[in-house]
Amino acid sequence: MKVLIDGDGCPVIDITVTLCNKTGTECIILCDTSHYFDKKGARTVMVSKGNDTVDFALVNMVDKGDIVVTQDYGLAAMCIAKQARPISQNGMLYTDKNIDGLLMARHTAREVRMGGGRIKGQGKRTKDQNGLFEEKIRRLMEGQ
Repeated sequence: MKVLIDGDGCPVIDITVTLCNKTGTECIILCDTSHYFDKKGARTVMVSKGNDTVDFALVNMVDKGDIVVTQDYGLAAMCIAKQARPISQNGMLYTDKNIDGLLMARHTAREVRMGGGRIKGQGKRTKDQNGLFEEKIRRLMEGQ
């Protein structure tokens, strides 16, 4: 098992890398050339800029049972199809049972925005969110 992080815009990289270092789990951060990560105990894979280039690189690297940290529902769906275990930065495990609804909500929000409407974004990240994420990914890494 390894942990792959969709590094573009991910607020929990440090938490994830720290846990991987503690458990001896391989950790790979994927990002495009507009980001740079140099984290001790993690390998960084940088790909060229472009729509979904990080997503496709990650999907090509993921194996059954791997953990994927992402906030991208489309990427999560592709990882589920490869029998990986995607988790959001807030500790939500993406599954066959919730991914269709999440993708539909994303589609609906896009339609609203394209029609000139606005969707309220997420608020400032809290320590509680970080704690919940850490608890959930730790359980995944322990096989629970």
